[in-house]
Amino acid sequence: MDRRDGAPGEGDLIQIGVAVDIPEPWGGQLTRRRAEAGDPQAADIPAHVTLLGPTEIPVAALPAVERHLAGVAAAHLPFTLHLRGTGTFRPVTQVVFVAVAAGISECELLAAAISAAPELRRETRFPYHPHVTVAQDVPPEALDKAYEDLADFSAMFEVEAFTLFSHSGQARWQPRRDFRLGG
Repeated sequence: MDRRDGAPGEGDLIQIGVAVDIPEPWGGQLTRRRAEAGDPQAADIPAHVTLLGPTEIPVAALPAVERHLAGVAAAHLPFTLHLRGTGTFRPVTQVVFVAVAAGISECELLAAAISAAPELRRETRFPYHPHVTVAQDVPPEALDKAYEDLADFSAMFEVEAFTLFSHSGQARWQPRRDFRLGG
């Protein structure tokens, strides 16, 4: 629906995603590295670990989704996330990422619990694999450079919350609400 006031209408759809933000100084460093690789998505997507990829839902379902996410967050404790080294999904997809070395199972459990809501079930092309994308759909040389430049990357931090993001299709992904782990 086209609304002149910009407010969503009852039948409108919204694109959402859920992610763990990468804190500073590492988040900015990884986002800049993605931009340096020539990845056009770097301007719109800050460094993160995806828990729920882009999913279109009715705007009217947002309150139920937020209640579900609050319940998921309350049922899971904070955890340590350790990012270390690089990996790639090549040749299946043209992606280089920073690997999750510790906190994998916690991310997997969160992702599964989040996607259990009827409004959030969606078809996925690949099994869930927590990671931080640093180059995607760029020339092979740029993928190789990102892979090599970040091979020694390491960051360790406590994950105390995850964030619901939304995207209008016209601007950068916007944080809507943080959900603190453990209630």
